[in-house]
Amino acid sequence: MRWPYRRTVLALTTLAFFATMAARMVISPVVPQIRADFGVSNTVVGVALTGLWMSYFLSQFPSGVLADRFGERPVILLSLGGTALASLALALSPVFSVFVVATLALGALAGLHYSVGTTLLTRTYDDVGKAIGVHTAGGPIAGLAVPGIAAWVGVRYGWEPAIAIGAVVAGVVFVLFARFVRPTEPQRPDQPMRERFEGGPLLELLRRPPIAFAIGISILSAFVWQATASFLPTFLHEFRGYPEPVAGGIFSAYFLVQGVASPLVGTASDRYGRDETTAVSLAIAALGFVALVAVPGWLATGFAVVTLGVGLSWSAAFLPRFFDVFTPEEEGAGFGFVRTVYGMLGALGSVGTGLLADAFGWGVAFGVLTALLVVVCAAILGNRAVGGRY
Repeated sequence: MRWPYRRTVLALTTLAFFATMAARMVISPVVPQIRADFGVSNTVVGVALTGLWMSYFLSQFPSGVLADRFGERPVILLSLGGTALASLALALSPVFSVFVVATLALGALAGLHYSVGTTLLTRTYDDVGKAIGVHTAGGPIAGLAVPGIAAWVGVRYGWEPAIAIGAVVAGVVFVLFARFVRPTEPQRPDQPMRERFEGGPLLELLRRPPIAFAIGISILSAFVWQATASFLPTFLHEFRGYPEPVAGGIFSAYFLVQGVASPLVGTASDRYGRDETTAVSLAIAALGFVALVAVPGWLATGFAVVTLGVGLSWSAAFLPRFFDVFTPEEEGAGFGFVRTVYGMLGALGSVGTGLLADAFGWGVAFGVLTALLVVVCAAILGNRAVGGRY
């Protein structure tokens, strides 16, 4: 049976997301070592991680504009090559100020991929939810494969070689993508790029009720996902007392569940509806946080890993909602713009959770995340109760 080219595109686009996510995921398992080496607090590390994710999302909109002008392939290659170089710079940081600058660069360059990769798949596949679900699974798979290895390398050799793993992975995927993915025709090759950054059309997007509502839901959901990705290993180590390698392994198991669940959640959203699937997912995640904070022991931790992994796959169900309302001409820059808006604010999950943990402890910090998920579920259900007005 002949292997369709579209599967090559899906596989390598997913690998590209895997690589850009891996470069970010290697940081969380070695946060305690970074904190001790540079002599900084959870809040300060949270600021650096928030900066990473804010720069990641800030580059989403420009990436869409670049793809509309030059095509998706060169933008994804720029993301992969830049991620490799920024990861190397991060691993070689001699002082914390350099670490922060390299972190911002890593976020910005890694962030060029996701929106462009998603748009490439919408141009390749009819089953958008399923394709986005598979693509999104690249992130959780990185979370499965990388944190445990990074934690082990960090304990044995130090945090610098652990972070350098991201440079190696991104470099390999860069070569594969350059070799096997063909160029695509840009959507707007002749339109001056400065016109794409004019405020009027962008504000018009935000004024559309379905888009504004979806952005609001995405901000709160991304806040929780971000906090979990930044501090779950540290929570497990400091609040539950697991050794660092064990906490890294549990973190990997969380992403294993998310990697398996994301395509299924995306497929469910095609069949049962975007909002319904998202509300169920986030309710499941809320149960996971309750178990993680309130119930000690391996059984509760295992339950939490499964429920958080499934529930925080919400984006596979919800992000296709944007493409349901965009016109084809709006998809590249439009999706990049909304990703920038909700992602920038959602990135505050790192610094906000670090600040709460320093001030009130990890139990309160993760309890707040649970409350945010309850608010999101209530908003989605309320919208359904009024006939899906938004």
